[in-house]
Amino acid sequence: MKNRAPTSTHKKVVVLLSDRKTVRGYLNPAYLGTSETLDLLTPDGERHAVSLEDVRSVYFVREFTDDFEPERKAFLSRPKLDGLWVRLRFRDNDTIEGVVPNDLLALLDHGVQITPPDLHGSSLRIFIPRTALAEMTVLGVVGISRRKPAQVAAQPKLFGE
Repeated sequence: MKNRAPTSTHKKVVVLLSDRKTVRGYLNPAYLGTSETLDLLTPDGERHAVSLEDVRSVYFVREFTDDFEPERKAFLSRPKLDGLWVRLRFRDNDTIEGVVPNDLLALLDHGVQITPPDLHGSSLRIFIPRTALAEMTVLGVVGISRRKPAQVAAQPKLFGE
C-alpha cells in the first residue's frame, strides 16, 4: 500500500474584488462563508484578510493564470450534474449559470458555491457572496429522483410451485 501525501486544506483561489482587481492566494474552503472576512495566504506566504463585502467572487482554480473566469457563463443544454440549476445576477447585471447542491440550508450561508458551466476550464468552483448578488433564479432540478420505486406485485409461481 502506498503512502500518499496528505492533501492540502488550502486551495488555489483567485479573488475578484468589486472593483475588478484580483488577489491570488490559498484559502481553506471549510471556513468559507463562516465569517465576514476571507483569510488568504498569498503565494509569498503572507496573510491577507479581505472583507466579504468587497468580494465579487472567489474562483477555485487549477493554476494561477490570467484566464480564471469561465469562457462560457451559461449551459448550452440541460446540465448533467445533480443539484439545482441556477442563474445568478450580480449587482452590475452580469449573469452566470451554475449548479448548486440541492440543499436549502447551504444556500442560507454568506454566499453560494456553484459549479460553473465550463467544466474543463481553469475554474473548478466559484463562491459568490450574497452581498455581490442581486438575484438568484432556479432554472431546474437536475439529477436522479429520490422517490422509491412503486411496489411490483410478486411474480406468480410457475406450475403450482
